[in-house]
Amino acid sequence: MLSKSQISLLSSLQHKKFRREHGLFMVEGYKSVTEFINSAYQVDTIYHTPAIAPKLLNLSRKINFQEISLNEVQKISSLKTPQEVIGLVKIPIWPVLNYKALEKKFSLVLDSVQDPGNMGTIIRTADWFGIQDIICSEDTVDVYNPKVVQATMGSLARVNVHYADLLTVLPQIKLPIFGAMLNGENMYNTHFGTEGLLVMGNEGNGISAPVEQLITSAVTIPRAGNAESLNVAIATAILCSEIKRNSMK
Repeated sequence: MLSKSQISLLSSLQHKKFRREHGLFMVEGYKSVTEFINSAYQVDTIYHTPAIAPKLLNLSRKINFQEISLNEVQKISSLKTPQEVIGLVKIPIWPVLNYKALEKKFSLVLDSVQDPGNMGTIIRTADWFGIQDIICSEDTVDVYNPKVVQATMGSLARVNVHYADLLTVLPQIKLPIFGAMLNGENMYNTHFGTEGLLVMGNEGNGISAPVEQLITSAVTIPRAGNAESLNVAIATAILCSEIKRNSMK
């Protein structure tokens, strides 16, 4: 049984302020929780219902396990349809971004992406295409937001997400910087090479003017229909696919 203080703590983790204060975030669902157990993240506690207990027998015994009722799950879950397994995970202290480690591969840069669903899908897309690092502007949605974590479907356990002042960091990374823009070069005519940064902008405003000044190659996904724009997560997936195709030539 959860105490009132435990319920209060776990419920508070739906807010960025308290996630940062306690250095903890929550992961919901058996598959996602096991992804974090098998990663470099440190899983502190697993809360679970009696019904799913047999499925947890093969998991690490170094983790605290606490059996709770379905009613208690509903009190601490951020989901409309709560999962029967919730993991309490420690927020890692990332080392200073190693610019050298970004060479000979592609990384993503997110400039003020705000929607948690988009953020989670972008992380999942990065994982699919083997992109290990995402550099986010400081005003990009918090990666440990429950909706972001849920949307990654466990991919967050394998992708490094860094937050930084893009205007300070990008000039120090000596790589080509590609920016997704409506007036850029057709991506099918673009030579991406084998290393660089791909900048994706805000859902409504695109890439900010100061960051735009740092872009070395503006690229666009050619439009065949009449839609005004593409969802940023969809656009990221299309561009990542083309970058990967180029690198395999």
